[in-house]
Amino acid sequence: MSATPEEQSAKKQYGGWNKQYQHHSKTLGCDMKFSVFTPPAADKQKVPVSLLAKSVSARSSQERAKHILVCQVLYFLSGLTCDDQTFIVKSNAQRKASEHGIALVTCDTSPRGLNIDGEEEDWDFGTGAGFYLNATQPKWRQYRMYDYVVKELPEVLQSLAGLDVHKASVFGHSMGGHGALTIFLKNSGVYKSVSAYAPICNPINVQWGRKAFSGYLGDDQSTWKEYDATELVKQYNGPKVPVLIDIGTLDNFKDKQLLPEAFQKAAEGKLDVQLRLQDGYDHSYFTISTFIDDHINHHAKALCKM
Repeated sequence: MSATPEEQSAKKQYGGWNKQYQHHSKTLGCDMKFSVFTPPAADKQKVPVSLLAKSVSARSSQERAKHILVCQVLYFLSGLTCDDQTFIVKSNAQRKASEHGIALVTCDTSPRGLNIDGEEEDWDFGTGAGFYLNATQPKWRQYRMYDYVVKELPEVLQSLAGLDVHKASVFGHSMGGHGALTIFLKNSGVYKSVSAYAPICNPINVQWGRKAFSGYLGDDQSTWKEYDATELVKQYNGPKVPVLIDIGTLDNFKDKQLLPEAFQKAAEGKLDVQLRLQDGYDHSYFTISTFIDDHINHHAKALCKM
């Protein structure tokens, strides 16, 4: 498999396109799939590369890129057991993204097919449970989803016309909400906005996080704080941006695995956290799809004013 993404499928929706790609990841050492929804604005505004080549001999490559890179990017990071298609198929985010001219990008939740002993044994560790960190334990050294999301994936996306990866925001669900918050906090100024559904806000103090961090990072708990949003926000000194978090009151994981109040308290004076407890909703994609417009609008305020 080539490092250049190869299109696997294309489905039209709301005038735009849901396309799935596959490429070989140098970071993870395996083939990876990711999905991109490009709104109709991408097709309407995009200048064919063949036409550009005839008239841009005196322009720099950066100037030429401005004619092609037209859509801001909103990354969605999925939760445990999910893959790049879960959000694309279940969320119905494409309707509101089309209205704002925002591209949606989703990736898988872990490397796959590495044949590591034990990677398929548990639903909350190994395959489908990469936790958006860079593993330091030798056995799991290829589990580097943090570098994949932050570094490699944006580079790969630049080979696809119609995306401006330099104008990007990030959100996610559950484990992916943890990933969105930590990636935003560790890369101040890179992502213009952040939001989350039912994020694992304080993983060093819950079973999901302790299991993942001890397995991927080892027993030195001081290293765990590098991937804990509640710990990271205490050191955050970037812009005081609004952060939207939605959690259902019937989410069975709220008090045992998510601990949103810990993050909200730690973020006081640093971020404008809007924690919304949605009455009667749970941890599922029914909740995500219900409030997806609010989240897309939240990010559009930051992305579309640029």
